[in-house]
Amino acid sequence: MRKQKQTNDNHKYLIIIIINIFNSSFLLIITSKQNYHHCLPFTMSLSPPSLVTAAIAADLPIRQIPGSYGFPLLGPLSDRLDYFWFQKPESFFKNRMEKYKSTVFRTNVPPSFPFFVNVNPNVIAVLDVKSFSHLFDIDLVDKKDVLVGDFVPDVSFTGNMRVGVYQDPSEPQHSKVKGYIIDILKRSSGIWASELVSNLDVFWDNIESTVSKSSSASYLFPLQQFLFTFLCKVLAGADTSRDPKIAESGHAMLDRWLALQLLPITSIGILQPLEEIFLHSFAYPSFLVSGDYNNIYNFVKQQGKDTINRGEMGFGLTQEEAIHNLLFVLGFNSFGGFTIFLPSLIDAVAKDSALQEKLKKEARENGGSTLTFDSVKEMPLVQSVVYETLRMNPPVPLQFGRARKDFRLTSHDSVYDVKKGELLCGFQKLVMRDSLIFDEPDLFKPDRFTKEKGAQLLDYLYWSNGPQSGSPTLSNKQCAGKDVVTLTAALLVAHLFRRYDSITGDGSSITALQKSK
Repeated sequence: MRKQKQTNDNHKYLIIIIINIFNSSFLLIITSKQNYHHCLPFTMSLSPPSLVTAAIAADLPIRQIPGSYGFPLLGPLSDRLDYFWFQKPESFFKNRMEKYKSTVFRTNVPPSFPFFVNVNPNVIAVLDVKSFSHLFDIDLVDKKDVLVGDFVPDVSFTGNMRVGVYQDPSEPQHSKVKGYIIDILKRSSGIWASELVSNLDVFWDNIESTVSKSSSASYLFPLQQFLFTFLCKVLAGADTSRDPKIAESGHAMLDRWLALQLLPITSIGILQPLEEIFLHSFAYPSFLVSGDYNNIYNFVKQQGKDTINRGEMGFGLTQEEAIHNLLFVLGFNSFGGFTIFLPSLIDAVAKDSALQEKLKKEARENGGSTLTFDSVKEMPLVQSVVYETLRMNPPVPLQFGRARKDFRLTSHDSVYDVKKGELLCGFQKLVMRDSLIFDEPDLFKPDRFTKEKGAQLLDYLYWSNGPQSGSPTLSNKQCAGKDVVTLTAALLVAHLFRRYDSITGDGSSITALQKSK
């Protein structure tokens, strides 16, 4: 058990995205995960889970939602500067929660003034487990075009097509797209583990070679290259070795494509006020990365024909719909999500030698000689470490939902009236530290999710846009790859400690590797 670091530096290594604008020497490195939205983001249609520790809603006082949006233009701008500059996201929400003595309050979130005239920054923050869980009730909230709040990146980033992640389950196209993605994951399950292990061997060979020649090896770009190669194969059925340009630079192409969509809502830590003036005041045009996107589009079109045909024949999608949705899942959800999550996981284990001994023992004694999805299901500590990493550092920090109708929202201690059309916003890092649910919530406890009590806590692990104990369906918005993500991460940990006796490093670099004896 150890105290998790609380500084803003926690995020600096979690996503590295390079933007080379106009093929010039201008290099921008995004080193924050604070507004990156990942995974196959689809949410559960569930009523808020009952909390044994919470009072019955009927016994709770009805309270007016505290907080304010401030004066037009000035209020959103002031909150934006606090969010990006003066306070940073976690302190932004925490300070207001303390100020209003409430986990539910009104505030503004970026982007805002001056050039986001069609974006409404007004939200109702929901920062405890009970109020946050309303975001999973599709009867109460509409998920149309709220992936990253009221701001929606231009559809030109995805071939002038509104992809499934921005659709609400009530839209007919949503079930087609999600069914297609679920089918891809089901069909790929037979090769997923073996492809993962094979690509991990190459990844660790490269890191090991670099460490042997120098004092440390930065693994973020090698990790992205590994992820791109692996995900192209298991999701699209496309072998990157057939296209040297894609094999070498495909991951960087995705980085640039992701970055330009997310710049208005992401803090990258450059000198202020330059960041506010040049990165958070307007959206960047897609033509800057259209060449990158088209290169990957054409690669998948040529090399992923079987997968694309299933989208057309099995789910009634056009070829273009199948490719653009597949690319979004591959690039934005999977590649982007794992780029954030896996360094957090490596960081969690690389700094704790006592934990490594326990993980090594479990990984080598359980699961048989060949690692599979079933193997890691026999490794409760490995799985718990994965879950605890997702709790402490959820790769999807913000979740949104727009009220379909007037309704009463319940927190642990109060009831609030929410009006139709109002946008709810949950900051997961605070929600997942709800002290009424999680003992010592600010501590990283590797075994938190083990045994019977740990299994019950999965009802309140919300990283996937729904509880970990839930299941993605065509009628909800929970992450279609929820279980695949956690099993993949568990396989990575098990593979790591079957290959090595110990590892030293952090979330961006490895400084020592001790091979298994």
